[in-house]
Formats: sequence, C-alpha cells, structure tokens
Amino acid sequence: MGRSPIVSVKVMLLTLTVVVAVGVVPLLVEGGRILKEADQAVHPQNFFGGMGGLGGVVPFPGAGAGAGGFGSTPGIGSSVFCTFPSLGCVRVQPTNPGAGAGQLNSRSTPRHQRRRVLRRMTAVCISNLIQKCNSLSHIKQIQSHLITAGLFQYSFSSHRTKLLELTAISFYGELSYATLIFNYIEHPLTNDWNAIIRGHAQSPTPQMALTCFLDMLRAPQKIDALTCSFALKACARALAKIEADLIHCQVIRSGFKADVLLQTTLLDVYAKVGEFGDAQKVFDEMARRDIASWNALICGMAQGSFPNEALGLFYRICGMGLRANEITVLGALSACSQMGALKEGDKVWGYIKERGLDTNVIVCNAVIDMYGKCGFVDKAYDVFRNMRCDKTIITWNTMIMGFAMHGHAVEAIELLEEMGRVGIRCDQLSYLGALCACNHAGLVEEGYQLFNSMEVKGVTRNIKHYGTVVDLLGRAGRLKEAYDIINSMSILPDTVLWQTLLGACKTYGNVEMAEIASRRLVEMGSDSCGDFVLLSNIYATFGRWSDVGRVREAMKIRDVKKVPGFSYTEVDGVLHKFVNGDQSHPSWQEIYAKLDEIMHKIREHGYVPGTRFVLHDIGEEDKEYALSYHSEKLAVAFALLNTSQDTPIQVIKNLRICVDCHAVIKFVSKVYNREIIVRDRARFHRFKEGACSCRDYW
Repeated sequence: MGRSPIVSVKVMLLTLTVVVAVGVVPLLVEGGRILKEADQAVHPQNFFGGMGGLGGVVPFPGAGAGAGGFGSTPGIGSSVFCTFPSLGCVRVQPTNPGAGAGQLNSRSTPRHQRRRVLRRMTAVCISNLIQKCNSLSHIKQIQSHLITAGLFQYSFSSHRTKLLELTAISFYGELSYATLIFNYIEHPLTNDWNAIIRGHAQSPTPQMALTCFLDMLRAPQKIDALTCSFALKACARALAKIEADLIHCQVIRSGFKADVLLQTTLLDVYAKVGEFGDAQKVFDEMARRDIASWNALICGMAQGSFPNEALGLFYRICGMGLRANEITVLGALSACSQMGALKEGDKVWGYIKERGLDTNVIVCNAVIDMYGKCGFVDKAYDVFRNMRCDKTIITWNTMIMGFAMHGHAVEAIELLEEMGRVGIRCDQLSYLGALCACNHAGLVEEGYQLFNSMEVKGVTRNIKHYGTVVDLLGRAGRLKEAYDIINSMSILPDTVLWQTLLGACKTYGNVEMAEIASRRLVEMGSDSCGDFVLLSNIYATFGRWSDVGRVREAMKIRDVKKVPGFSYTEVDGVLHKFVNGDQSHPSWQEIYAKLDEIMHKIREHGYVPGTRFVLHDIGEEDKEYALSYHSEKLAVAFALLNTSQDTPIQVIKNLRICVDCHAVIKFVSKVYNREIIVRDRARFHRFKEGACSCRDYW
C-alpha cells in the first residue's frame, strides 16, 4: 500500500531533523528555528490571531504532537524541537478568499493542493538551511537529506543545483566532491552543468571546464548564455584560442550575440590569447558597450604589445564623457609603464586625482609602479608619502622595488626597516627588493647581511633570493663564493642561477668556471641564446676563435638564434623603434648625420671607442663601425633632433646596455647638457652632466 503524501513529507522533515541533529550544533539550532517559525505561523491560534482570516488552516488528522509530531519524538533534538505542537497545521492560500478554516479541511482540500503546500514548506526549510551552510560537513548533511527524501534526482529540484554550486565554488567547498555529486546525477539540468563548469573554470585546472563544456554539447541539455560565459572564462585562464573560437560559434548559433556581458567576456578572451584583431572586431560589432567592454579591450591591449592603442582607447573614453573606473585607469597606467611614457602617465595621474580614484590603494600602487618604471622614482616616492588611503604590504614592496630598479639601496633598506617600526611584517618580496637594490648599488656586505637575516626573521628564502645573492657576489668578482652558494642550496638550482654565474664569469674573464656553468646549463636542457653568446664572448675575449666557432656551430645545430637588440623612444606621444644599423625609419638619413656629429663632438671630449668589446675576428675600423649604430645610440640621436633642451630623453632597451653605449651616452649628457634616462633589461640608468646613477656598476 502506498504511503500518503502527508506521511511522506513528515518522514522527509523527520529525516532532515535527524541529519541536522547529529551534525554541527549551529546548523541544528538554525534548522530548529526555521521549522519552529514555520510551525508557529501555521498553528490555528497564531494563524488566526495574526492573519485576521486572510488565509485558511488545513489540519491533517493524526498529525498532532501526540500522533507522531516532533514534540513527542524522543531522542531527536528534543531540547530544540520541543516547542513544535504539530506538523499537521499548514497555512495555505484558500481557493476562495473569504473561506475560513472550516471550508478547508483534510477532506475538502484536494490532495494535489496539500501535496504542493507540504512540498513548498519543505523547500523553504531546505533553502534556508543551504543559505546557512559554512562548511563541507553542512553540505554533506543536506545532501544526505535530499538523497534519503528522494529529492536528489528530481528534475524540478533547485536545491541540488544550489548545493552543487556551493560545493564547486565556495571557499569551504571541494571541487572533487562537487564532481562526484555531479557524476551521480542521472539527468543533470543546464544549471547543474553550469555549476560544475564554473567551478572548474575558477580552479587551477581550467581545461577541465572546457572538457565539461564539450561533454555538455553532446548531452540533451541545451547550453545557455551562462554556460558560454563560464567556458569563456576558462579559455581566458587556459589561453585556449581554438576552444574560444568554438564557443564564439556556439554564441552566434544560439542567438546570444546581443548579450553584452557575454560579448565582453569573449573580447577579454581574445585579448588575453593575443588575438587583438579578433578582440577589436568583437568590440566594433557590439551594439552597446558599457565601461566593462572598454576595460577589457584597454587592459588586453596594455598587457599585450599595443600600449599606444590602449592609451588611445583611454582618451576616447574621456572624450566621450564615459566615467572611467579603477580598472580603466589601471590599464592606462600599465600602458604608460610599458612605454616609459612620463607625460602620458602624468595625464592619467591627473585624471585619477580629479575623479577621486586616488582613494583606491590598488590604483595608488599602480601609480607608484608607473613612475618608477618611467624613471622618476622621486615622483613615485612623493605619491607613496602622500597617499590618501592606507598602505598595504604591496604598497611598501612596490616602493622598495622602485628604489631597487634605480639602485637606491640606502633608501630601500631604510624603507624595509621602517616597515618593521610601523608594524608591517616584511615578506619575501620585501627582502627581494632590498637585495636587488644592494645588488644594483654594489653594497655587497649589506646585501649579504640581509640575506643571512632572513632566516632569523622567519622569512623563507626562495630561488630568487639565492639568484640575487649569486649575482651580487658575481658582480663583485667573488665568483668562488657565488659558486659555493649554488652548491650549498637546500633547493635545486635553476638555469637562471647558472646563467647569472656565467655572466659574472664573462665580466671577470674566468674561463674555467664559465665552462663549468655552461656544462650545467647543457645538462639542464637550456637552449637560451644568451648561454651560448656569453660562452662565445668569453672565448673571443681570449682570442680562442676555434672555440668561438665550435659554440656557434652548436647554436646552428640546435637552431638557437640570437635575440636582436632594439630600443625605442617616445616623441610627441609616438613611439619610435630602432634596431642595430636601422635604416627603416623615415628620418634615418638625418639620424645618421646627427650620430656622426655626436661621435665627432664626444671624441673631442675624450671618448675612445670600446672596440675591445666587439668580440668578432675583424679589423679595428670594422669594429668601430659595428659599435657606431647600436639601437640605443640611434634612439638618442633621434630624440636630440626632435625634443626641446629642457625635456628629458627616455630610451627603453630590451637587452642590457653595452659598455660602449653607456660611455657614449655619458658624454652626450655632458656635451649636449641633456638628462637621458635609459631603462634596460636589468635597471635604470639616469645620465646627467657626464655621470650615470649606476656609478658604472651594472
């Protein structure tokens, strides 16, 4: 004989009570409170007293406290549920608004209506409990109830989806357990698929979200806009261009093209995978663009190879009257940092202050970073000292790194000490910044003391700290100590450490140790062109041309190509790029003529070409010619032709500045009375009145 719907619902509620009662006390109490409120609301006395006859009460026979209600159930959380007089009185909306309790009783009320009311009561109870979950244990308790009550596989049950979502994405959830739950669902709904795809998209393995998406395409359930959105976010994190193209097709086929949020996500994916043409096309085809759409394109361009375009978009927003937000200015600041565009950075900073965005600490951190990378650490420090918001550990670390890039070791160490005084605990990045500052300034003993003090302060050393100290000792010529540190490390050395030692060997001409470092790099499978070039240059320094030929032959066999050097400078908001011996610039003839003039003038002031650094088996005259047209010299000559006397010249180079170019630019700063700032791969060089901020130590 089948169980009546009244008894079934009472069993479900009883099961929930048992599950809750044996679980965590806070959830037990909350469950009791919810059920108690529901029962009091439906009790005849409370109902008629509070509702004034606006609803009806349906008393079910045999459902009182003495007939199986919670009040008479021994041993099941009685201290919590003893206030329940009955589960048999349930409030319903009457079919006739004027109906009273006598017209709606267990005999006159249709069974399907009673079943619907009871189901709704149970649903409200479970929904409230789900909202109060704060641990995986709570999730498992409610899952147990759904299974034992026969609600888990119901297609209309939204509780399952909510529970799956919590397990997949909440901080106390567990994605592997969510996957297990999902696999046991016989007929998952679209929302169930969305929950598991979203969880994987946010996880360390976003590729799994794309696998789930492809599985869903083969399933009976149809995708919706949210499915595509979560899958696209996984593409952005996994840099999956092919899958992004597939999802783009599904968006068009499914008619979601008008969804602004979805189009913005698609735009963001294309920008992050480097398909800026596709990103621009999606942006241009959008019928309506909000600030999030502009931000996605600006940040994508800024983080890619199009900082000029990113700034152009930022100025378009300002011109259109749209109100830029924190994300917008972060993208613009990133573009300025990449280009070293001080004037543009000043404009963005002015906009930030005008709009009151300087109360956001993340924005202020980006401004400090921007000024540091544009070569003006004094402006960065001014922003740091006058912030209108509280500083975070990132703020302090950004400023220390700014000092480090400019070789201001004393200031960096003072800031590190100040952090301790104001109660901010220094972390690994804080020490790394201070060590880099000591490295660039040549403060060997101070840097070594900092390195040794890390363990005392409870800061764990990582591979970057070891690398910085090896570089510090190597630059000072203490190659044996640097080698011993690498061999005594508690962690496995990486290729960067051996490359650092190899570079120091080239500086001090230590062939024997250079060969040791080179062998280790080969054993580790390194194919970096720098490894071969450094060893080749060391051999060339000592005239060992046969060994040079052997290294270059190895480069050909391994198809290793030398990275070409290039420099660029900004004039009137436009970036001009130069490579060695460049004749592609429209003004190349004027540039070469200016460079000839420069070389003639600085020779009169004592410049001697550093032909000893041209490590080729060629004549002296050819060596001088090879030195004359390096990319940074061309950039400086172009800037002298096109900028005013009081404007600092800024040059950015992708490699380290060579010794001869460093000497030439020092003379140029003196002869032409110009301030020249060069940012190379390692640090900043500020040339003024014939001297460099690095004090010839780089």
